[in-house]
Amino acid sequence: MNLIRFNRPSNTKTFSHVMDEFFNKSFPEVFNSELNWNTPSTNIKETDTAFTIEMAVPGIDKNNIDIRVEKDQLIVESKHSSEIVEENEDDHYTRREFNYSAFRKSFYLNEKIDANKIDARYKDGILYIDLEKKDEAKTREPRNIIVK
Repeated sequence: MNLIRFNRPSNTKTFSHVMDEFFNKSFPEVFNSELNWNTPSTNIKETDTAFTIEMAVPGIDKNNIDIRVEKDQLIVESKHSSEIVEENEDDHYTRREFNYSAFRKSFYLNEKIDANKIDARYKDGILYIDLEKKDEAKTREPRNIIVK
């Protein structure tokens, strides 16, 4: 008969347990979340002739979005900063609030995609990127072949 060691999990975590968990797991596992602070939610849809990437980027001006192709990657990034300044001469009070936001997301372009036929549009806080498939990758209608 083999004995299997069983450690009953306790409700309280010791410092050594927390440190083991921190160093032996990846960052998202420790905090039970994905690293998505500044990365927009993304949907990718495939049709017979193209792929469409939909990215939720509300509040970002389309002029602050940079989309480019480098080697076999599509890179989408944005950087934005703003500052609010309020001054009151009577109280000698000044308030400054600033905001900086940025994201960068990249997508691998496989051999099905024609890198020269990529278009983008922005509507109602959603960035749409259309990636057309190469002719040989497009789905064709079935056809009958006549035997000669």
